[in-house]
This record gives sequence, C-alpha cells and structure tokens, in this order.
Amino acid sequence: MAEPDWMELYVSLAAGLGVALTIVAAGMFFAANPQRAKLNKRLKLVKRERQQLRDAHLQSASQRRAGEAERQAQMMRRALKKLNMEALITDPELKMKLAQAGRRGRNEAVRFLFMRLVVPPVLAIGTFLYLYYVVHPENFDALRYVLATIGMGAIGYFLPGVMLTNQRQKRQTELMKAYPEALDLLTICVEAGMSIEQAFNRVSAELSGESATLAEELRITTAELSYLGDRRQALENLATRTQLAAVRSITSAMIQAEKYGTPIAQALRVISQEARDDSMARAEQKAASLPAKLTIPMIVFFVPALFVVILGPAALQMMAN
Repeated sequence: MAEPDWMELYVSLAAGLGVALTIVAAGMFFAANPQRAKLNKRLKLVKRERQQLRDAHLQSASQRRAGEAERQAQMMRRALKKLNMEALITDPELKMKLAQAGRRGRNEAVRFLFMRLVVPPVLAIGTFLYLYYVVHPENFDALRYVLATIGMGAIGYFLPGVMLTNQRQKRQTELMKAYPEALDLLTICVEAGMSIEQAFNRVSAELSGESATLAEELRITTAELSYLGDRRQALENLATRTQLAAVRSITSAMIQAEKYGTPIAQALRVISQEARDDSMARAEQKAASLPAKLTIPMIVFFVPALFVVILGPAALQMMAN
C-alpha cells in the first residue's frame, strides 16, 4: 500500500484554510460595515442628481438667453418693418457677406441692419453733446459743430460694414492657414478609397481642434452633399462662402473630375503640391521682405543707442576736462 504524500496534503489543507479565512474575513468586513455599500450607492446617486441639476440649470440659462435674443431680434425686425427696410433682410448679397464672416444665424441680417440704422444717430448726437457740454462753445463755431456731427454720423453708418469686412478678412486668413494641411488630409483620405462625403467628414473631425472655422465649413459642405440634389452646387457653395482662390481651384477640380470621370485623387495630389509650393513661396517672400521692414526699427532704436555707446564716453571725458 502506497504511503500518502504528506507535503501535498499539507499544501491542500493550507490552501483550503486560506480560502476559508478569506471568506470569513470578507463576511466579517461587510457584517461590521453594513452601511458602507449603502453609503457608496447614496454618494453615486447624489453625484448623478447633482450633474442632472447642473445640466438642467445650464440648459435653462441657455434657453433664457436664446429667448431674450429672439425677443430683441423681433423688436429690431418690427423697427425695420416700420421704416420699410424689411426687404433688405432677405437680400442674398447681404446674407452671403454675413455667412462669409461666420455669422449664419437667421437674425444676423436683422441685427446688422439695425446697427447700421442706430449707430449713426447715436454717434452724431453723442458728438454734438460732447462738443456742446464738454468742450467750451466759444472754441467752435456753428459750422464746425455741424461738420463734426455729420462726420461722426457718416462714420457710424460705415462702421458696421467696416467691422463686417474685417471679420471676413480675419476669417479668410484663418482658413488659409489651415488649408494646406486640410488638403493633404483630404488627398490621403481620397487615395485610401473614401468618398468625398466621408473624406470631408473625416478631415473636419481631424481639424476641429486646430481650425474650427475650416472644420465648420467642411461639415456644412458634407451636409449639403448629402441632401442637395446637385453635388456641384454644394462644392460651389463652399467656394463662395470662403472666397479663396485656393478653395475655388480644388472645388473646380472636383467638379471636373466628377463630370468627366477622371480620378479625383490624382487631381487632389497635383493641387496639394501646388498649395505646398505656394506656401513655400509666401514664406520666402516674407523672409525676403524682412530686411526692408527692419530698416526703420533699426534706425529708430539701434542707431541712437549705438551713438550713445560710442560717443558717450568721449563726451563725458570732454565735459570733465
């Protein structure tokens, strides 16, 4: 009869004893702390309710702001209607200029026209009151009062248009900065076998952190490609909204490629290379113009300091003698 393996027996007993002690310890822990699980559950519930209350508060505040903005827009619309300016609200050229500046709300045209209506008299009246009450009247005659008032009124009339133009130019500059990278990403996506809609959607997602403006334009183009019957119109709308020659070239290439059945990837590759060459040429042009731009600062700031350093000791020595 074989002798029992005492070592294996001892190991099995120790393992069983360890498992039993672990179960007993866990039971004692939960038995001694019956409120811990309830407390954790309650804390999670309180945290969830707090987040829900916060979301509800933010949503309510957003709705209040939207309602207040809508009431103000309706008041402006009524004022424009009384002055027979309601037809200007639907002007396609004005809406396109606002869209090029990134102002696509349905009440943006109303706000712009109302500002153009209100700002001139406000500036004119403010200028007249300033000249009459702050500046001594004996220093100005009636003609200067009238000319200053009319001049400020004219500035107030053109001020909204100038601000809108500055917004458009600033937006175009931002689009142009992100355009080469977006074109490279678009070329890679198309060469990987994606459709135009999928490529635009992917590039907009990749550029959302770097250039929200270009990502927004690409998302709008993706939506238009999906629901517009004419894909050419969606691409032309992109070129019209951006008003950039580079974007117009790529949209024209896409339209021609779809019309004649040529590979879009090849056209995008050529345009991408041209965009990189143009970017390098602009960088070289800026570098070449840098010495001319630095001439005046050097004359104004460096040359006087250089004369002081060179001639200062000699002048001090002559004054001492």
